[in-house]
Amino acid sequence: MRALRLTAWGEPPALAEVERPMPRGSEVLVQVEAAGLCRSDLHVIDGAPGSLPYRLPFTLGHEVAGRATVLGPDADGVAVGERVVLYGPWGCGACDRCATGRDNYCDRRDTLTWHGAGLGRDGGMAEYLLVPSARHLVPIGDLPADQAAPLSDAGLTSYHAVAGLRHVLGEGTSTVVIGVGGLGHLAVQILRATTTSRVLAVDVREDALALADRSGADFGTLMRPDTARVLRARTGDAGADAVLDFVGTAKTLELATGVLRPGGELAFVGSGGGCLTVSKPGVLPPGFRLSLPFWGTRPELAEVVALARSGALHVESERFPLSAAPEAIGRLRRGQVRGRTVLVPD
Repeated sequence: MRALRLTAWGEPPALAEVERPMPRGSEVLVQVEAAGLCRSDLHVIDGAPGSLPYRLPFTLGHEVAGRATVLGPDADGVAVGERVVLYGPWGCGACDRCATGRDNYCDRRDTLTWHGAGLGRDGGMAEYLLVPSARHLVPIGDLPADQAAPLSDAGLTSYHAVAGLRHVLGEGTSTVVIGVGGLGHLAVQILRATTTSRVLAVDVREDALALADRSGADFGTLMRPDTARVLRARTGDAGADAVLDFVGTAKTLELATGVLRPGGELAFVGSGGGCLTVSKPGVLPPGFRLSLPFWGTRPELAEVVALARSGALHVESERFPLSAAPEAIGRLRRGQVRGRTVLVPD
């Protein structure tokens, strides 16, 4: 079978012919229908030697949807032919958090040489994916694969971030979403579906603001020197009750803290290299609370799938055949992707 393999740090991944795996024990072989491509994949591809605990080579791809094809002799919880989406973060499987579907916060995460499919273990940018246990699979019914695959990270991470803020997002509140890309456009929809908060969107691209509008944002603005003032005016000068930063650069974090009201909530999601320095009073909003949400839980993925199947969540995606993966990666690097990139086996 063909697979997109990372064979050297800092080098582009390449398509290769590899042997199709056969499941043993509790493993499940999934025939891949679609695999999402995101900036996390770029971080892995660009990783310096020693910066990640992963052992080369391995197949990329942690956002995966497909069909269970072959079950190991001890596998249960999924039927042959069932269409599923992958729960991507794989923990140790033995700690209390993994036992309750919170592999994203596995107690032994720092000791693992992998973090999931496409993250040190073979992933889904291939024709087939070997999954260690059916507990990492969530049924999707008739949901199209190019809609389902991005839910496993872009949808789940956004949902988990919003869930951590939902207690403050009642009637009359305002939430700012910074970065309306693969995650941000889903966060806008999740906010609209699960809260009554007004949604204010920020991006550096006009087409991203158009996407925010299609996703249900109440207001959108380009990021400029006066953006904090513009957003504050939209909140009656009080400031936003919550900010979700899906970019995470120094400039976006400055905007986030500049628009946040006292006692507000900031979810720092993006991995753009920015730093938030805790300093003397007056520099940061007094009483604000910071969260660093990472991915999400398996029960939350089931809730995200339910939202998508209800029609409340739609992934804006661009499809590429697996053979065009280098082109898709290049477009993502250049910021030319609308929403989420999805690779489909040829």
